Amino acid sequence: MKTLSFIALVVSAFGMPSLVQAADAKPYPLKTCIVSGEELGSMGKPVELTKDGQEVKLCCKGCLKDFNKDSEKYLKEIAEKSKK
Repeated sequence: MKTLSFIALVVSAFGMPSLVQAADAKPYPLKTCIVSGEELGSMGKPVELTKDGQEVKLCCKGCLKDFNKDSEKYLKEIAEKSKK
């Protein structure tokens, strides 16, 4: 039983940093996907992630692949559009 408790503690400890990072992230300011321009939710539940302290919401998994190819470009676009 002690082993099981220890394993649960270790697993939960590794999950905690991601929760802290998500809480510290800047909220996503747009109602559209930064990659495709589609309205969020128009293709099902949006894909949500945090990249370099910025929350990002995408319309679909296909856009996630494109976002990951050039995330810096899209993060700059989010920053510019959030200032407006």
